[in-house]
Amino acid sequence: MSRVDAHHHVWDLTVREQSWMTGPEMDPIRKNFSIADLAPLAAAADVTATVLVQTVGLLEETVEFLEIAAGNDLVAGVVGWVDLTAPDVADTLASLLARPDGSYLKAIRHQVHDEPDNDWLLRPDVQRGLNAVADAGLAYDLLTKTPHLPAAIQTARNLPQLTFVVDHISKPVIGDPLEPWATQLRTLAAQPNVTCKLSGMVTEADWTTWQPKDLQPYADVVLNAFTPNRVMFGSDWPVCLLAASYADVVAAAETLTSTLTPTDREAIFTTTATRTYNL
Repeated sequence: MSRVDAHHHVWDLTVREQSWMTGPEMDPIRKNFSIADLAPLAAAADVTATVLVQTVGLLEETVEFLEIAAGNDLVAGVVGWVDLTAPDVADTLASLLARPDGSYLKAIRHQVHDEPDNDWLLRPDVQRGLNAVADAGLAYDLLTKTPHLPAAIQTARNLPQLTFVVDHISKPVIGDPLEPWATQLRTLAAQPNVTCKLSGMVTEADWTTWQPKDLQPYADVVLNAFTPNRVMFGSDWPVCLLAASYADVVAAAETLTSTLTPTDREAIFTTTATRTYNL
């Protein structure tokens, strides 16, 4: 089965710093990572298409990522960044899509979990920006943690015409109680315009001792709430390297979905991402 990796990053620290890389614990990934570095890992895991996701709130990075996608057969889509609060956000989106490589832009994302206001998504200027994303025919990736889920739920209700993709199952701390994350995620999943990435879990667990069985209760909540037709696999490489190799992340996802039917596994590893991001 050829697979889609619906969530990974690249960065070049000689071009710009990644300001979120703070502390010595980030040393293993405080170096450059390129598509050339990912390609052999993806090939070994039967990944034939990927989605390259923004890391910083800069339009310049989005342009660079579109250029990378256009110049590389592995990258099938880009989740970029625009300032959703800007009055001219619709014009910015239109200019990105009008580029020769603009067809690779599939979605927009913002680091909502870094905003001090848990209700940032509900700000009128943000809601207007999200409307512009919908009007542009793009999806929106939700980078949230549990405290941001109530605003995400209301936003998904407010904008039924916009496809939302939950990144990293909204980042519950693996090992903590499932509630209130589980109930809130189920409420979000009740909105038909929301899908979820089975990604980012290894770095929310204990980096040195995690096992797939530690992740299983959280994966089960996601799979039961969204069903496989609205769940997609993402590696979160190279961030995942803090806790696991690329091969280990793929193997964990295989274990977490091992009781599902072949059709359901194909949805998670291929068809959900292909449909949602129009790859």
